[in-house]
Amino acid sequence: MDTEALRSFVRAAELGQLQHAADELGVTQQAVSKRIAGLERELDVRLFTRTARGVELTLDGQAFLPHARSIVTGVERAVTAVRPGSRALRIDVLGLRSAQAVVLHDYWRSHPETNLDVVTLRVDDPRVAVAAVEAGDIDASFRTVTDPATLPREVQMIHAFDSPLELLVGPRHPLASARALTPVQLRKHRIWVPGIAPRSEWGDFYDQLVTDFDLRVDAAGPHFGDEVLLDTLADSADVATLVGARDRYLWPTSYDLRRIPIVNPTLAYPLSLILPRTNPHPGLRGIIAHFESLPRLPEPVWLPSWATTPRRVDGDIAHARKGTRHAR
Repeated sequence: MDTEALRSFVRAAELGQLQHAADELGVTQQAVSKRIAGLERELDVRLFTRTARGVELTLDGQAFLPHARSIVTGVERAVTAVRPGSRALRIDVLGLRSAQAVVLHDYWRSHPETNLDVVTLRVDDPRVAVAAVEAGDIDASFRTVTDPATLPREVQMIHAFDSPLELLVGPRHPLASARALTPVQLRKHRIWVPGIAPRSEWGDFYDQLVTDFDLRVDAAGPHFGDEVLLDTLADSADVATLVGARDRYLWPTSYDLRRIPIVNPTLAYPLSLILPRTNPHPGLRGIIAHFESLPRLPEPVWLPSWATTPRRVDGDIAHARKGTRHAR
């Protein structure tokens, strides 16, 4: 299908005048008319009706417009992405101190020529991030839709990497002297994770974690920020929290907080990347290869049942289901 004809149709529909569309596209009105006529012949439908004020979409034209706009946007993004001096690769992360941002920073330090723009959408519902990828507002998002069947056809979700969890405690906590802990040792200890948002992927994660290991995860109270959480841990003899091993936290030396690995099994948070199914930004290729170079976690590993793992097929990225692995 002629993309210039699609572009002419989209601009005429948006502007309501063939002449205005022609002026914007830098062609004659006759050229726009011919393109749209050819498109109508190919589709065997009428897309516009003429009025005294210009053109209006028919019912078929209204149905066709969002699909045509998506194709035009995809073509424009693909051309822009490979053009010298093109826009930066925009990737959404949950937070600038998160494991996602840390791994991206490691990649950028090895590839400083990468024009990378790391952003935070600050939304809890992963469907909002999916919509931003679908609309082309961002090129990819570190989010997980725990039911991949609900993803729009225009986007895909691939496994990025698994983030092992650690217990973070203050010096007076009963577990503070441990060099490593098993999930069984965490039972009956209060694990405070404030601000677990409903309909979020981490809400689903903690629900499964609590069920599988009989843990006491307390989500009570609003999350006033990492600083307040760290203050609380430093002063408490019974409160702990869970953090990712790559998450970056900073606190005063006087706090003497301890990060303790969790093993047998390693508790891991699966991180996924959502990106367009067609015409993804070419800069994503190197970042995805970097994910595959990350060291594997020590076995055994626990992952929630909705975790995915990547599989390469003819150079493309696909994903397959991976069940929960337990070692009690």
